[in-house]
Amino acid sequence: MKLFSCVMALLLFLLQAVPGLGLPQDTLHCLEYHGYCFHLKSCPKPFAAFGTCYRRRKTCCIDTTSNSHICQEEGGHCVPPEIRCLQEQVGLCPRRGWKCCTEV
Repeated sequence: MKLFSCVMALLLFLLQAVPGLGLPQDTLHCLEYHGYCFHLKSCPKPFAAFGTCYRRRKTCCIDTTSNSHICQEEGGHCVPPEIRCLQEQVGLCPRRGWKCCTEV
């Protein structure tokens, strides 16, 4: 998981360093406010909608209580419902119906 995080950080750095390959403005705006980009048109509770992400294809959601945990931040992986988890954990996934697993 640490390797994945390092690779993602490097990729984001390179995307911002190369002109024309950066994240869309609406996504950067969302991330500045510690928002999360969800595939859903509406945000799950306790999140509130805060604009769009990825050129209006996703919804930017802001945590209103700071009590919710995003699956990847807690060391989990979001998987579709047809995959069985060896160990499931509490965490929000950006796609409706997906679950957060620590081990698949």
